[in-house]
Amino acid sequence: MFTTLDLPGFAGVSVAALAFLCTAAFLAGAIDAIVGGGGLVQLPAMLLVMPGGAPIHSLATSKLSSFVGTAAAVGTYVRRTKIDWRSTAPTAVLAFGGSVAGAAFADMLPPGVLNVVVLCALVGVGLYTWRRPGFGAEDAERLSRVRQLMVMLGGGVVIGFWDGLAGPGTGSFLVFLLVGLVGFAFVRASATAKVINTATNLGGLCYFVPAGQVLWGIGLSMALCNLAGSVLGARMAVRRGSEFVRKVFLTVVAALVLSLGWKVVLGA
Repeated sequence: MFTTLDLPGFAGVSVAALAFLCTAAFLAGAIDAIVGGGGLVQLPAMLLVMPGGAPIHSLATSKLSSFVGTAAAVGTYVRRTKIDWRSTAPTAVLAFGGSVAGAAFADMLPPGVLNVVVLCALVGVGLYTWRRPGFGAEDAERLSRVRQLMVMLGGGVVIGFWDGLAGPGTGSFLVFLLVGLVGFAFVRASATAKVINTATNLGGLCYFVPAGQVLWGIGLSMALCNLAGSVLGARMAVRRGSEFVRKVFLTVVAALVLSLGWKVVLGA
């Protein structure tokens, strides 16, 4: 189990380390497909093993795994729930651009400042959702189509940029944007968020692949496990409904708050 894998794209990790990363990828895929936030599991696992010896390899490789998983979740959602492509497609395009820009700035912006900003946002999101039990139970669109599109486009760019920077909570922020501001039910919001999140993951890859930062052996192994978890998670979300997704959402947000809070306290 502790034999080193001397194969291209595996950065000399052991069989045990690869098994650990694949397990994390499966769990991340399931969480991401339901409500986002799988990066809370997958990226820390990558950083713990640190394949390639630099954090940028972990970030880039996790994008490959996440892209395959979110794309698979989209396939499941498309067959089982409604997605408004007229607003989702242009939002995904702008989120893609935001993610490319975020990836390009990944090593240039102070992560400590960003962590504080996102921590405050997550606390607000969690409290707002927790205090409103019926929030997101059913579609309650409250904006005109033009305003809905503007909110989605603006939110897509900002959240896409954050995803390119490897910020945690991308999927959860997308879900909250769609539920809290646009008025989607949680299941529909999760489906739409997966389309946009697939675009942001692809945007990150468009920067990291030419830069030679992706460890393909590890990334493809994790991608298969993330895909399996994503399909399972998407099916659970559709089958069990918005109340189930809401509970998972609150759990993931709480975990993100604790994780980011710990980083802020340590000054990481």
